[in-house]
Amino acid sequence: MRLKFSIMTEENQKPTQQDVLPAVAQFLSFLWMEGEFRAQPEQLSEIFEAILVTETGDDKDLRTKMMNCIKTSKMLAKALEPFSDLQIKEACSKILNA
Repeated sequence: MRLKFSIMTEENQKPTQQDVLPAVAQFLSFLWMEGEFRAQPEQLSEIFEAILVTETGDDKDLRTKMMNCIKTSKMLAKALEPFSDLQIKEACSKILNA
């Protein structure tokens, strides 16, 4: 699934540094609504381990991409670990409504 973020008002307007925080807040808000992001690192690991034992998984570039996905997912879960779902939702709403 591909998410489209439409923070800017004009199609051809170049993003500015001020657009970063609302875009990140919108991403986290969508992520929060999609489901249990805290379990995603383990879910990705399980999926990728199943792929790795197949012929398709015997591709060095694919393995590197899978490991990077797991790493990124773990970093996100760790960064948000101290916060409750409600705190994340409220922070995203506050930024988006600023």
